[in-house]
Amino acid sequence: MSYPPDGPYGYGYSEPTPWAAGIMVVAIVAVLTACGVYAFSAALAEVHPVVAVLVNLVAVGGAAPTAWRWRFAPVTRWVIAGLAAGVLLGWFSLIFG
Repeated sequence: MSYPPDGPYGYGYSEPTPWAAGIMVVAIVAVLTACGVYAFSAALAEVHPVVAVLVNLVAVGGAAPTAWRWRFAPVTRWVIAGLAAGVLLGWFSLIFG
């Protein structure tokens, strides 16, 4: 899909990308999400490990289509990137931690 030169939202102007603020948002959201995924999955794994895996897969599978649609929104793209990184960090810490 191609977008007009002024971006996917057609505002008529293109602002510079706020990289410093965006990376801070990604980092903060990733840390908070990783802590939440780890804590929730560790608690579920005490009940049964298969339950933890299934709940994580259902949650990610349910949220993925919405996150995919929001990936070009000016502010939420940073939050979506942080959520994706946080889920991966949480899963990595569960598997290898």
